[in-house]
Amino acid sequence: MGSENKIIISPLTNELIDDINKTNDYFKLYGRVVPSLQSGKWSYKEVLLDETRETRFPDDKLDWSQYINRENKILLLAYMNKNCIGQIRIIKEWNRFCYIENIAIKKKYRGSGVGKLLLNKAEEWAKQRNLIGMSLEAQDDNLGACRFYVKQGYILGGVDTLKQSFNPNIETTLYWYKLFK
Repeated sequence: MGSENKIIISPLTNELIDDINKTNDYFKLYGRVVPSLQSGKWSYKEVLLDETRETRFPDDKLDWSQYINRENKILLLAYMNKNCIGQIRIIKEWNRFCYIENIAIKKKYRGSGVGKLLLNKAEEWAKQRNLIGMSLEAQDDNLGACRFYVKQGYILGGVDTLKQSFNPNIETTLYWYKLFK
């Protein structure tokens, strides 16, 4: 990327609140992660769906002021040419993990390194607070996201088969972890 395409990461300010949901694009669901527990260790296999479909999470409607200038949580926005192209929202958990509440990249910029850059900034934030690792949850039907987390060094650490009971498309919530060395 040339200097005109430099990515700038900015913590949330009152002036940037309107940009938060701009990163909430549709994404493809094309496969499922099927977890298995054997001898206390999680593994999984991938199953491709017969039909690819697109989905999108509802826009978050939170009190965004709670993410401005806080020690225990932050929302970071990624900008290119003054356009918001990604975000990551993280909090310091009671168990000394940095929990990723949300990560979203505009469709046009997926696969370009924006997600990795945001995860790296989140990891820096977590290490500055002496946390022991990162954690997040993903749905089993979001194979693309799960593959991304694995590529970034996350491992499957647990599952919940009841959390998404209201959603007929989701069988399992997957808990991914990255421990700091």
